[in-house]
Amino acid sequence: MAGDGREMKVIALDFETANEQRSSPCSIGLAWIEDGEVARVEHHYIRPPGNRFARFNIGFHGITPQHVEDAEEWPEVLDRLRPELEGALVLAHNASFDVSVIRRTCEHYGVAPPSFDYLCTVQVARGVWPDLPSHKLNVVCGHLSVDFKHHDAAGDAYACGRVALAATSLNSLSHVRDLAGSLGMTVGRLHPDGYTPPRGAVSARRPRVFG
Repeated sequence: MAGDGREMKVIALDFETANEQRSSPCSIGLAWIEDGEVARVEHHYIRPPGNRFARFNIGFHGITPQHVEDAEEWPEVLDRLRPELEGALVLAHNASFDVSVIRRTCEHYGVAPPSFDYLCTVQVARGVWPDLPSHKLNVVCGHLSVDFKHHDAAGDAYACGRVALAATSLNSLSHVRDLAGSLGMTVGRLHPDGYTPPRGAVSARRPRVFG
């Protein structure tokens, strides 16, 4: 909860990367959750270092060097998004990937990452719908009848938010912030000095620091 009395923002996000390096984001989608719904969605192209793309990644998400040749690089994008992300609860489906993109890209450019709590909706889905054959985003959303464009950063962020909202409703909780405690999980934490991954109900991992 924000220390000045404001309600903590909840933002679902998703990255697409240009190549095998986590420090190569080429697209970010964000979905703000307000009053029990996905209130707005944003998408930003990002020019990765050297604008280097791998054929595999292009085939995965369809973004090419031409799409991002005039886009801002990560430090400029982060400057605009930092006020939104600071102090928020961030949701991501397979959060270890998306948070590592932030960490590694900030390390590459020598900028401090934002400070926020985060929760993995894969872990949430495993706790809420344990009998699904898979907890991939498209499978969970198929179960929930949520239509979205998969492997599109904005579409995936929207879908991630909808998964969290569905889990919140199914557990009769008043807010997405209550999910972790209800499921016996802990949220992760990213900050300039390091990070602590979220802990699921099944297993726990030790905190790690940069370096």
